[in-house]
Amino acid sequence: MIRTGLLILSAFFSFAAATQSPAVAEDTLSAIREHGAIRLGHRLSSVPFSYLDENGKVVGYSHDLALKIVDAIRQRLGKPDLPVELVPITSGNRFRLITKGEIDFECGSTTHNTARARMVSFSNTIFVIGTRLLTRRDSGIADFSDLDGKRVVTTAGTTSERLLRQMKEERQIDLTLITARDHGESFLTLETARADAFMLDDALLYGEMAKSLHPADWIVTGSPRSFEAYGCMMRKGDPAMKQLVDETLSRLMTSGEAERIYTRWFLQPIPPKQLNLNFPLSDSMRALFREPNDKPFQ
Repeated sequence: MIRTGLLILSAFFSFAAATQSPAVAEDTLSAIREHGAIRLGHRLSSVPFSYLDENGKVVGYSHDLALKIVDAIRQRLGKPDLPVELVPITSGNRFRLITKGEIDFECGSTTHNTARARMVSFSNTIFVIGTRLLTRRDSGIADFSDLDGKRVVTTAGTTSERLLRQMKEERQIDLTLITARDHGESFLTLETARADAFMLDDALLYGEMAKSLHPADWIVTGSPRSFEAYGCMMRKGDPAMKQLVDETLSRLMTSGEAERIYTRWFLQPIPPKQLNLNFPLSDSMRALFREPNDKPFQ
């Protein structure tokens, strides 16, 4: 009887420890305090959202928003000099780094959808895009219906990869799909004629075009295959962190500061070549700035 009681108590305490430990791991603000630094995930080549400039410094629209969140975390923790550890991430590893606690949050070009929201938490939307095509002006490709028999590149782990695979499986379009490690490698595949078109989020395609040696040779075309919402990504089940991030972003958007940040990155010359993307603020973005929300499109 004593042995049975001990087994029951042992099972109880094991269960209690198992149910309590994830809550500790998911408390990002406590983790930041304990670690002594904010681990911020950033992209290497998601122009103009989060990328490296000619001096190797992380810059971009999303990165500027992320730094505002960093300031809010410092204020919440009462640590104005809390350092930031910049951690490079890719489309392939960003979810793993978040769920394992190797980064505290990331703001780049990550699409918020219902499937991903089962793994991680997303902030209020920071950008609304459409998935389109980048191709040479003389390629003869004007829309997705022109991709039959063509080679199409996209970045691995993106929603564009999923959409292209869906097109192939449903036999809507008979194309050869090529995946690359990051957006820069995807564009290089297109630029070196190993692909006929590059599918990705339209704002990112404008960014790749701006980085190219001859921007006038390229065109972003096609009716959007999907509309998507970008959000900053955090660990799931951490309401305190999400509230802090959402409140910070809402304040930036409703005050007009987010639009000023947008103007800097989409309507003015940007590094590394001081080219202007000339990507005007859309009606969807204006509506978002008026009424911030965290609703995905799918």
